[in-house]
Amino acid sequence: MDVVNTLGRRKTAIARIYLKEGDGKILINKRDYKEFFPTAILHYVVEQPLQLTESMGKYDIKVNLSGGGITGQAEALRLAISRALIKIDPEYRPVLKENGLLKRDPRMVERKKPGQPKARKKFQFSKR
Repeated sequence: MDVVNTLGRRKTAIARIYLKEGDGKILINKRDYKEFFPTAILHYVVEQPLQLTESMGKYDIKVNLSGGGITGQAEALRLAISRALIKIDPEYRPVLKENGLLKRDPRMVERKKPGQPKARKKFQFSKR
């Protein structure tokens, strides 16, 4: 099996991954993922597609992550891993789809409008 290359996005975060057979190392920007993501919740988010397909420890994953915050980056990585697993074995698709891991979350930050302090907040109205 050669290297499988996929992309995942969430908010402004972009995850480019290279997945190949190995012993389960996940390197993000040349650091271990447990060191890169500080909380157990984010570790779970990253591992979720691997646990659902029972392929934990079967693949080495090298990740280039950029943009966004840590939650957006973790969810972008989850989408990229899910897409890579489907490229390897299309049998995984129903399991991942059922758990909502194949949908790109389209929610983005709304832009700030002129004459307002934020996207929707207005300056205080004064009658006099």
